[in-house]
Amino acid sequence: MQYISTRGDKEVKAKEAIYRGIAEDGGLYTPVFIPHIDLSKIKNIESYANLAKYIFELYLTDFTNEEVADCIDKSYSRGKFDAKDVVVVKKLDSRLFALELWHGPTYAFKDVALQVLPHLLLKSMPTFYKQALILVATSGDTGKAALEGFKDVDRTKIVVFYPSEGVSDVQKRQMTTQEGRNTFVAGIRGNFDDAQSGVKEIFTSKKCIDTIENLGFFFTSANSINFGRLLPQIVYYIWSYLVLFKNGDIREGEKINFVVPTGNFGNILAGFIAKIMGIPINKLIVASNINSVVADFIRTGLYDRRREFYKTISPSMDILVASNLERLLYLVTKDSKKVKKYMLDLKAEGYFKVEEEILKEIQESFWGDFSTDDQTRNSIKSIYHKYGYLVDPHSAVGFDVYRKYQKQTFDNTKTVVLQTANPYKFAKDVLNALFDGEYNNIDPFEAVDVLYAKTGVDIPEGIKSLLAKPILHPDVIEKDKMFDFILEKIRDN
Repeated sequence: MQYISTRGDKEVKAKEAIYRGIAEDGGLYTPVFIPHIDLSKIKNIESYANLAKYIFELYLTDFTNEEVADCIDKSYSRGKFDAKDVVVVKKLDSRLFALELWHGPTYAFKDVALQVLPHLLLKSMPTFYKQALILVATSGDTGKAALEGFKDVDRTKIVVFYPSEGVSDVQKRQMTTQEGRNTFVAGIRGNFDDAQSGVKEIFTSKKCIDTIENLGFFFTSANSINFGRLLPQIVYYIWSYLVLFKNGDIREGEKINFVVPTGNFGNILAGFIAKIMGIPINKLIVASNINSVVADFIRTGLYDRRREFYKTISPSMDILVASNLERLLYLVTKDSKKVKKYMLDLKAEGYFKVEEEILKEIQESFWGDFSTDDQTRNSIKSIYHKYGYLVDPHSAVGFDVYRKYQKQTFDNTKTVVLQTANPYKFAKDVLNALFDGEYNNIDPFEAVDVLYAKTGVDIPEGIKSLLAKPILHPDVIEKDKMFDFILEKIRDN
């Protein structure tokens, strides 16, 4: 298996794609072809870890089977996740299912991939590099999951940037209290797009690259621009399908829908790859908040970030530049020159528009819409009252957009809604949604206890203990000082 930049034609093997993270031309490494799987050969796989090994071996062909097994076993061993098989598929009614992806150490879907990536990276790193310097821009969940995954991992240092006023209180506390001799965190005065563009500029700056190489490091990423982050996410789409089949909820070969709360487009892109691999997926439903640049693109073919940026109660989706959309464009067009032009137009003009035939092909697999904050609150409340099921604001966007999808299409295909975070990570917003703003003035951490008292839903241990932890990463910096912060931390430590 070879990997190619979405903006060029130089092919590399999996290990190089993973340790580099991003291609030298700024493109994203993507498999030159997507392998097809025979459902009859995998339907009897008994564990999530064994399915992951099977899928990984199709893509990581320059890894030995022993290396793949070691990465999976260390990532999904007992105690890392509080679910028997990493994720949980919960049946809400005969046609609606919730895929709980938040059973890992930081209670967000990013754990499923970010527990694996450090092990993939260590096995990929050339021996002539002393240390990997992992840079992460986060809109909330990736930061903590990456910090936890790379904490105290040999030959690595990790630096995370988050929008200082653009994440939830629990997300911020999770990051600023992070332990580990190799972990560094700073808030930036700006939004997620500022953090993400800053990281990308550092990655592609010859001056920055030369500077850190002289210090014995090389840059790589734990964001989903790294294919090593994206690959583990493919697995849970396939696993969900197998669970529904084994439980008798679908017939063999029956198509299903997936609804995916979408910000940076990595999670739903993994679903698209699973579909290309042969999983019978009818529609991938893009669920955006009011920063609906991706949903608008799916409907119109116009990607336009020249719009007002909104802070919402689903902050991990407060994004106007969805980096993984670039991989979708490449998978659909197979034309790196065309993709490069789209990306250059986006950077220079703030928008690009795909041709009608490309849009038509995208719409065969995708459907998109968005939810306002009020609609998200109503969704939290209605799902709880209808099913006794508590959801966070991002997952609630998924349920609301699915309601709109059904209303417009009358499609009764069985549907899985991805649950991206434990509701206690956003306890205050969930509480106010359930009780019509009654707790607007409550402390966000007091809201955790009140939400438990009102619902009886268990509080994760890691959230219970947050208040007692000391703040270890108080820095808040200007967005043009990101590289200065990096140098200060790696030189002093």
